[in-house]
Formats: sequence, C-alpha cells, structure tokens
Amino acid sequence: MSSTTEHEDRFRRVYAANFAPLLAYAVRRVEQPEDAADVVAETFLVAWRRSHQMPPDTEVRPWLYGVARRVLANHHRSGQRRGRLGDRLRQRLRAVIVTDPGNEVPERLTVRAALARLSDQDRELMMLTFWEGLEPREAAEVLGISPAAVRTRLSRARGRLRHLVGDDSGPPGHVFDVLAVRAPKEG
Repeated sequence: MSSTTEHEDRFRRVYAANFAPLLAYAVRRVEQPEDAADVVAETFLVAWRRSHQMPPDTEVRPWLYGVARRVLANHHRSGQRRGRLGDRLRQRLRAVIVTDPGNEVPERLTVRAALARLSDQDRELMMLTFWEGLEPREAAEVLGISPAAVRTRLSRARGRLRHLVGDDSGPPGHVFDVLAVRAPKEG
C-alpha cells in the first residue's frame, strides 16, 4: 500500500469516528444549527491540511476538539463583526431620509406658479439666488447692479413670493391655481 493511500484511509477513519461527536459539539455552541455543519467542515479541512501534525488515533479526538474550538472562535468573531457592520448600516440608513420625490410635486408646482406671477426682474433675482445658489454680490454682478440694490430687491421679492405662495399652500396633493392637465371642454 502506498503512503498516500494509507494517509487517505487514516483520514477517512478519523472522519468517520469523529464526525458525529464534533457535530454535536458544534451544534451546542452556535446559534443556528446549519452553522454547526460549516464549523465541522472547516474543522476537517484544517485537519486534512495539517494531517502531518495529527496525533495518533488515541489522541486525535481532543486534537480535533481543539481545532473545532478555534474554528468556533473565528466563527463567533466574524458573526460579531457582521453584527457590528449591520448595526452601522442600519444607523446610516436611519440617518438618510428617503423621500418620495412625488411628494414634492405639489409644492414645486405652487412655487413655479407663484414665480410666474412675479415680475421678470424679481423672478430672475429669485432664481439666481435660490436655484443657482449665487450670493447677492454674485447676482449683482450678473444683473449689473449694486449688491445693496440686490439685497433690497431680494428682500422685496421674497415678500411678494411669500404673499403669492401663502404660509399654507393647502392639503398635500392639492395645488390651487395650477392645472396639471387641461380639462376638456364640454359639448
């Protein structure tokens, strides 16, 4: 018999004699029973790779328990890491407010309708500062007027827009003075 065949035969004997006790050992130490099978498979993989270090048959079971113990420690550490990662991800998801862009449509339509009712100068000033994000001094440069004039006009334009929009634009989903679709004429 070749040494390779003897080596494989010995491993099969060790596996057959120790699989059930190692599985019972692992089942008692993991939360999910299916994890126990992974622990035992990893234990025998380590045993196969280190078969040259495997003690004689009379001492092999305690050695396998030692390997299984280290595999279990790794399993628990990786589970704790997964748990901490899951916690961090859940915290980040709670921090990100996911909104339905459709919820903003009535407000946008109301603002657009109010902007359309402002003078061209007021509308341009509001759009430059709020939509384009320009500072009053930058808007002054674009419009060719002084920064002081921009601040004064901006203050007045905000007041007119606030008056047109109102403090309460009505219940969600209802937009007054804005038709999304032209109604067909009767007759």
